[in-house]
Amino acid sequence: MERVRTALTIAGSDSGGGAGIQADLKTFSALGVFGMTALTAITAQNTLGVTAVFELPPEIVAAQIDAVVTDIGVDAAKTGMIANAEIIRVVAAKVREHGISTLVVDPVMVATSGDRLLREEAVEALRTELLPLATVATPNLPEAGVLIGRDVSTLDEMRDAARAIDLGVGSVLVKGGHLAGDAVDIFYDGDRFVELTARRIETTSTHGTGCTLASAIASLLAKGESLEQAIRDAKAFVTAAIEHAYPIGKGHGPVHHFHQWW
Repeated sequence: MERVRTALTIAGSDSGGGAGIQADLKTFSALGVFGMTALTAITAQNTLGVTAVFELPPEIVAAQIDAVVTDIGVDAAKTGMIANAEIIRVVAAKVREHGISTLVVDPVMVATSGDRLLREEAVEALRTELLPLATVATPNLPEAGVLIGRDVSTLDEMRDAARAIDLGVGSVLVKGGHLAGDAVDIFYDGDRFVELTARRIETTSTHGTGCTLASAIASLLAKGESLEQAIRDAKAFVTAAIEHAYPIGKGHGPVHHFHQWW
């Protein structure tokens, strides 16, 4: 039997099941890779918002990464919510120590509900410690704006942001979901720009889209796809997951990760 590819998510837990490691594991399973987790935080949240956050000790985060890498192995990893600078530094150190060469960094700063998930003082650690290790970083417009220190609200500004963030980063995918009109993302590989467009779906089922996209990219990279193809296929997966979402909760519901199976 051919070896099953593996993917590791280093991120926070979402008790509502729509984002965080729950969304990542659903995505890994839907796309045919074996998923593993290293929790960085436990959140109490639902479709309406985040009501509590407990950040795990950095040594526990490190021990989780050690445990899965030394036994099972990691073909690709992705990071999501890493709330403080100390955990960011530990994660970066473990990525280097274990030689994790395929890494998708989703610089999670704010939940879909608007709740802050990254401390202000952790932004610099994210920028200098973790982003330089990324195969690709996947900021949305507000996150890109924080990383470069200015607002990003147009396609031209997205290109400028991608070029600025690319310093020390393998590639950048600036997600344009906050723009009006079609959902346009800008992929920059350090040499050229690729514009990826999908029709906008009017829905409130958008919780966890960023987590799902990043984990889909990691899944497809683990299976051997090229980076650009993995991004294209991941975007198509998320678009279909939004289109087929069913109503959950009273706020921003989750996407349908298993739309192709139901």
